[in-house]
Amino acid sequence: MSTSRRPRRSRHPTLNSVLEKLQHGVDLTEGELSLLKGQLDDLEHRAQDQAVRRAEAHGPAPAADPDVRDAYSERLAGHATPEGTTEFASRFGAGTVDFYRPAQGLSLSTIGIGTHLGAADEETDAMYAGAVRAALRTGANLIDTSLTYRRQRSERATATGLRRFIDNDGGDREQVVVCTKGGYPLSECVTPGALEPTEVAGGVHSIAPAFLADQIRRSRQNLGLETIDVYYLHNPETQLKHVGGSEFMRRIRAAFHQLECAVSDGSIRYYGTATWDGYRSGLLSLPALVAAAREVGGDGHHLRFLQLPLNLGMQEALTHPAEGGGSVLKLAAESGITVIVSASLLQGRLARDLTADTPPSRSGLRTDAQRAIQFARSRAGVTSALVGMRSVAHVAENLALARDTAG
Repeated sequence: MSTSRRPRRSRHPTLNSVLEKLQHGVDLTEGELSLLKGQLDDLEHRAQDQAVRRAEAHGPAPAADPDVRDAYSERLAGHATPEGTTEFASRFGAGTVDFYRPAQGLSLSTIGIGTHLGAADEETDAMYAGAVRAALRTGANLIDTSLTYRRQRSERATATGLRRFIDNDGGDREQVVVCTKGGYPLSECVTPGALEPTEVAGGVHSIAPAFLADQIRRSRQNLGLETIDVYYLHNPETQLKHVGGSEFMRRIRAAFHQLECAVSDGSIRYYGTATWDGYRSGLLSLPALVAAAREVGGDGHHLRFLQLPLNLGMQEALTHPAEGGGSVLKLAAESGITVIVSASLLQGRLARDLTADTPPSRSGLRTDAQRAIQFARSRAGVTSALVGMRSVAHVAENLALARDTAG
C-alpha cells in the first residue's frame, strides 16, 4: 500500500480556478469578480465572528485607549484653515518649520498618518485612536482614512483620536486636515435606493452621484465632522476595466458635479483622486480630469488633491512620463494640485533590511523606516507622505523626522 497522501479535494474548485487566473495575470469575468468579492466578504465576516467568540471566551483584550465610539451625535463644526494649520505648526517650535509645507493655503505636515490595515476589532480600534491622537500631539496634522478601511471602523477610530486631541490636548478642529475616500460599496453601508445595480462597475465599484452623496453623509457621521477637508474618489481607474473611455469620462463629470455640490453645501472642502495604478500605469489622464473639473466647476473648481503610491520600490510617479512628457508630479504642480503619496513603507516591507542599493539619504536617520519615509516625503512635487501607523511607538519613531529641519 502506498504511503503517499491522496491530494485533498478542494472545497472551492471554482474559487481556485479564479485564483489561478489571477496568478497568471488573466482577466476575470464580471461573474468571477463577484464570486471572488463574495468569498472575501465571507472570509472577513468569519474572521470577525471568530474574533468575537475568542474575546467572549477569554475576556476583552487589553487596550491602551479604549472606548472608541461608533458615531457622534454632535459633529464638529468647521474645517482646516490657514490660520489654524499655521498655529498648529508653530506650536512645535522653530526647529520644525521645514516639516510643514504649503498646500491650498494650508500648512500640512510632511508626514501624515494612514489607517488602512488591521483587524476589524476593538483592540485595533483602540490602537488607531491612540495613534491618531499621538500623531497629532507629535506634529502630524494630516489624517488619511476611508469608509471601507476596516469596514468603517478606521473612520470611527479617527474620530475618537481627533476628539481626544481637541478635548485633552488643547487641539482645534481648524488645525487638522482630515481626508477620506469613497468608491467601493459595502453592503451594510449603502442606503437602499442610493445605488442602482447598473451603477456598479464589475459589481465592485461606483462613482454614481447619489451613491457618493450617501457615502459622504456616512463618512461625516463616522468622523463626527460637519465638513471633510478632502474627499477622494477611491481608485476610479477600476471603472475602466468595465466601461469605455467616453462613458468613464461621462461618469467622472457626473461625479465631479456631485462633489462640487458637496463643496457648496459645506460637506467637503476639496476633492481628488486616490489611486493605486491609475497614474503609475497611465490609465488615468490628469489633464483630462482637470479639464472635466474645469468644465463642471469653472476655473475655481475644487479638484485640488491627488494621492498615489511612491516609495523606494515604486518610483513610477517620478520616472514614468505622463501625458505631455512630464511626470505626474510635474503635471500636478502645473495644475495647482497638491500631491500626497501613499505606501511610503510599502506596508512595512521598507521598514527594515534596506540594501546597499538604497538611494543615499541625509545623515542622522536612525532606522530603515525613517530612511524610507524621508525618501518619499523629500521628492520634488510631494507635499506629504502617508505612513500607516497603529502603534504609538511607531508614531514616535517615524515623527522623529519632525525634529530635523533638513527637508
